[in-house]
Amino acid sequence: MIHFRYLRWKNILSTGDSFTEIKLDKAKSTLIVGENGAGKSTILDALSYSLYGKPFRKINKNQMINSINGKGAEVQVEFSIGKHEYKIIRGIKRHGSAKFEVYKDEELINQDAAARDYQEMLEKNILKLNHKSFSQIVVLGSSTFVPFMQLPSTHRREVIEDLLDIQIFSVMNGILKDKVAANKTEILDSSYKIELVENKIEMQEGYIEEQKNNNEKRINEGKVKIAKTETEKKTYNDSSKDLLKEVTELQLNQSDISAVKERKKKLEQIEFKLNDKINTLKNDIEFYSNNDDCPTCKQNIDHDFKCSTVDGKQETLQQTTDGFEKLRAEYDKINNKLEEIEGVQTRISGLQTEISNNTSQVNALDKIIMSIQEDINNISGDGDRQEGDASKLEDLNVELKGIHKLKEKLTEDKTLLDVASTILKDSGIKTRIIKQYVPVMNKLINKYLAAMEFFVQFELDENFNETIRSRFRDEFSYASFSEGEKMRIDLALLFTWRAVAKLRNSVSTNLLIMDEVFDSSLDSSGTEEFLKILNDLTSDANVFIISHKGDQLIDKFHNIIKFEKVKNFSRIAA
Repeated sequence: MIHFRYLRWKNILSTGDSFTEIKLDKAKSTLIVGENGAGKSTILDALSYSLYGKPFRKINKNQMINSINGKGAEVQVEFSIGKHEYKIIRGIKRHGSAKFEVYKDEELINQDAAARDYQEMLEKNILKLNHKSFSQIVVLGSSTFVPFMQLPSTHRREVIEDLLDIQIFSVMNGILKDKVAANKTEILDSSYKIELVENKIEMQEGYIEEQKNNNEKRINEGKVKIAKTETEKKTYNDSSKDLLKEVTELQLNQSDISAVKERKKKLEQIEFKLNDKINTLKNDIEFYSNNDDCPTCKQNIDHDFKCSTVDGKQETLQQTTDGFEKLRAEYDKINNKLEEIEGVQTRISGLQTEISNNTSQVNALDKIIMSIQEDINNISGDGDRQEGDASKLEDLNVELKGIHKLKEKLTEDKTLLDVASTILKDSGIKTRIIKQYVPVMNKLINKYLAAMEFFVQFELDENFNETIRSRFRDEFSYASFSEGEKMRIDLALLFTWRAVAKLRNSVSTNLLIMDEVFDSSLDSSGTEEFLKILNDLTSDANVFIISHKGDQLIDKFHNIIKFEKVKNFSRIAA
């Protein structure tokens, strides 16, 4: 049982910088009154924020911070569970992380985890009460409260599971679903691995058989290739011998090209001199033929001298011209000889290139022969590799046996997981427990409805769908009733949940807060009956009623707390 002791808050909503403190177990019944906006309902948001990190009403976290002070917002709550004392301190910041501390017996609980995990630890391990159940069992009647009957069926089930302390089965079922999914994945993975290894074994066996059958064939094919390559190599060698013989013969019959070139050079020099002499003789003959006087000394040239000189030079010119013609014939002969020698050299160069190509081909063929012979040698002496292939096949068979064993174990696990899934799903153990408590719940609901003089037969089925019948057996739905009648049903459910929680010792608590339940939905008769029920419950509960009807109710409560607003700040009136 959660026994709440103190609640403190400051700088939230209209509360100032001094802590407002309420002793939650001071009186069996407490009436909280005050004008609109005085801060009566702040207790709801402070308690909700201290436990769950979010306000009870529909306001965001930043709106909770006092708009005048703007900082220093903090809530504290103290409670006990069994022999242990707990204290929670929370700050509120607009930006960044705020203080969040949980103390157990005055020692701070480890804060290494992230804030979300720290909150999950608080709800699941300490409170064992989520915010949805908190709003159904601890608080009733605020403007943001959603009655149980207005919740979807899935949310109704969550509340009942919390109430009966069977949500652990949902947690277990969630974990189990992960295990089932992982088991399914592992079985599929093992099946895939079995298929893969079986394919590898089949391929390895085929490879070994193929290697065994093909080795001799490969050796014979290699020998045939070597013989063919040797024949091709011989063809190139024979061709090279013939070409080399031709080169030798050409070189023996070839004249010395340097001597021929030297002879050509000398003839060119003689040709130049003869050509120069011919030009000189022609100039002299022209001079004597065309001039009677000496241009230098201006004397008359003797006619007989001139005639004999011209005759002599013409004779010399004729001889020189005849010699020049002979020289030209010799030069052409030498030139032809030189061209013939260069043609032979070109032929020799081509033959030598062909011989070089043949040599390269022979070298390449030698490498091919060596490579084929190496392959033959490897195939012939391939015992180690064959042994390695057999060893690999053996390893694959061992691996396959291990995977089959693993799959058998996973299949056995699947059978156990399927049984556990049947037990833990909603139609399993949880439904069996709920079936036991539904009649108890219905009996309590009708008891409280009758105590409030609302005489109907109210029943919830195992899916928490309601059937409501009048005395005349007419069926009604929750929505068909007036607001006052709906409130009676909501109150009956609230008291039932608290009674069942006490019976189960699950999420029971000393605290019950009701916000404005008297102000609109209950008439005077209903209010009187409701107060009688409250008095029956106050033996182990501390009830807080927030109301505007203070003047009508003030004499019916053990304790009165009045909130007032002074200079825009809310406080408890002295």
